[in-house]
Amino acid sequence: MPVLLAVPNVSVAGDEEVLGRLAAAFGRGAQILDFHTDADHGRSVFTLAGEPGGLTEALLAGAEEAVEAIDMSSYMGAHPAIGALDVCPVVWLREEDRDTARTEAVAVAAQIGGLGVPVFLYGELARGRGRSERAYFRGGGLAELWLRMEAGELRPDFGPPEPHPRAGATLATARPPLAAFNVELEGADLTTARAVAAELREAGGGAPGVRAIGLVLSSGRAQVSTNVHDPLTTTLGTVVEEVRRLAAPLGARPVEAELVGLIPAAAVVDYPADVPIRGFDPARHVIERRLRG
Repeated sequence: MPVLLAVPNVSVAGDEEVLGRLAAAFGRGAQILDFHTDADHGRSVFTLAGEPGGLTEALLAGAEEAVEAIDMSSYMGAHPAIGALDVCPVVWLREEDRDTARTEAVAVAAQIGGLGVPVFLYGELARGRGRSERAYFRGGGLAELWLRMEAGELRPDFGPPEPHPRAGATLATARPPLAAFNVELEGADLTTARAVAAELREAGGGAPGVRAIGLVLSSGRAQVSTNVHDPLTTTLGTVVEEVRRLAAPLGARPVEAELVGLIPAAAVVDYPADVPIRGFDPARHVIERRLRG
């Protein structure tokens, strides 16, 4: 049986009791390889490994716990979110497992819909024009999603026609590994971070497969938060050097970075030594090495 990964993102941070319940739920049928939580983003990310079927069991258990424990009406995170279980991607590691991952993701989405949570398929599973990007659903946040669904403008792929009263909605897909990677800047404010992010992202003419937003952390440091959809082509070193180039004319520079979850080994082959990744341990954070361990 192939091993698949899943990277459920939940809209909670700082509540140890809730996070413990979620960890116990996601651990049913899958192995938790990594956990990352960020109070500024208002988000926690689990990385799971499991076989088809068992992974669905784990993700459904986690979804049930998220619906019970997280109330989106009190969500305050800086990261865009529309649901308690906000994003639920199933990840294939080998091309020959792509169809298996797609089947698993659709099965998970259908079962989450059965919990009374509308589920939208995005990425390569998107079933409508323009629905491939998460931003299509997240624009304006959960309040805007309510309006769009109530008006009949936006219909889910699974589940009810309106958001769950507490848990909102969930986005689901199948994909290869990506890198959730944040770069912190010195000498930058929110305007600078947003300007760098705008030019860094693919939609702004930047590197292929890069999605980026700019924000300011509670520490006062500005951050460019990215998702790199093909980190084998656009490596993390490439991202840092692009941030360096874009920030320099604005009087800022990258000084530290953060990785959320795991990455393929090839994503860090050219990584610069002067912008350390906080807490990075190849034995824990590189997919190939973590699975061997």
